[in-house]
Amino acid sequence: MMKTFLGSILVFLCLTSLAQHRCAWEAKKRYPVQASAKRQKELRVFSEKTITEDKLLKIPVVVHVIHNNTSGKIGGINNGNISDEQVFSQIKVLNDDYRRKINSRGFNTNTVGVDMRIEFVLANIDPKGKPTTGINRIFESQKDFDVFEDNFKLSKLSYWDSEKYLNIWVTTLADDYLGFAEFPTGDFDGLEIDPIEKEIDGIMIDHRVFGNRTGTTSIEPYTYGRTLTHEVGHWLGLIHIWGDEFCGNDYCGDTPTQERGNLGFSCNPNFSNCSGQRTQNMQENFMDYTPDSCMNLFTIEQSKRVRAILELNTRRKNLINNALVELPKVNSLEIRGENPIISEKVNLLLLVNKKADLYLEVSNTSGQKLDYFEFLDTESKVFSLDISKYPKGVIIVSLYNAEEYIFKRFLIP
Repeated sequence: MMKTFLGSILVFLCLTSLAQHRCAWEAKKRYPVQASAKRQKELRVFSEKTITEDKLLKIPVVVHVIHNNTSGKIGGINNGNISDEQVFSQIKVLNDDYRRKINSRGFNTNTVGVDMRIEFVLANIDPKGKPTTGINRIFESQKDFDVFEDNFKLSKLSYWDSEKYLNIWVTTLADDYLGFAEFPTGDFDGLEIDPIEKEIDGIMIDHRVFGNRTGTTSIEPYTYGRTLTHEVGHWLGLIHIWGDEFCGNDYCGDTPTQERGNLGFSCNPNFSNCSGQRTQNMQENFMDYTPDSCMNLFTIEQSKRVRAILELNTRRKNLINNALVELPKVNSLEIRGENPIISEKVNLLLLVNKKADLYLEVSNTSGQKLDYFEFLDTESKVFSLDISKYPKGVIIVSLYNAEEYIFKRFLIP
């Protein structure tokens, strides 16, 4: 069956005009064994219980930007050292898609889509307990990375504990692959029992499909950030809706059985004939292969499956329980950060007691202003301050809003 499946996929790929392989999971999956009928019944009951809790889950994310830009320049055409704005645009897409926001870009006439009640937050505390923006930039001279061979190499370059963070490695992928996610494990339909190594548990994605038409996002028709939405679906335990074989099973009863994934550049309706019944494909589903502009939904059964897996998989459950997504509560303005500053950038924790317009100034001991920043209608946040342009010695960082003013001295040795 595996040879037949792979042969049909290869024929189909030859017939399409798309050069990219959207998702490497299909080629790398291990064809897990289906759970017993008794176990399936138990798990269906379990998933019904977990979904009724309807708890909003927040997942802290670290984005490891692995690039070969020797200058260290951030952003620009074809620069794998992508900008913060490109990262922010991708996080917004994830939250729009998993919360089913009305401003989410996409073709959608299907009414079955649901709010997954999952949000993604760039980590604000690093593994050492220090403030972070959740964006970690690493230089590596290697031109591109193989999704099948280089996962441990990427991890050695940069990795945070996968029981506390969702690791996303953004780089240039080899052989026209766009993304790959490691799958959870557990006694559940479509999962394997044996866990994978912690160090590679996360997602690899090409920077050219990362973000919503921002920065280096350029590979059509995958420019709205839905490749990561799709890969996160795998990381949460969802299978391609055609079950990765002709008229296969994704273990979600409300997704129609499909002959194969939908490839191409259009959102026109496609149909399958499985078991003698002609049905319309759900090309709006994020777990299909359609262009980004066609995607706009997860189903209730997909949501139930994710909730059940998040309870059953030890590593995913620990991540949810250990999630560091809330900044400290304060009664008045505070500035926290490494002092003295021994690197070219310092992550400052700007803490406020309520949302407001916030202003930050940097000056020298003579009162000369060196920098000025505005944060409109903001809550507490982490701000990365580039101090490479300031003279050595003492700088004064002032923070104020309409009601308070504070300052703190930092030493640049």
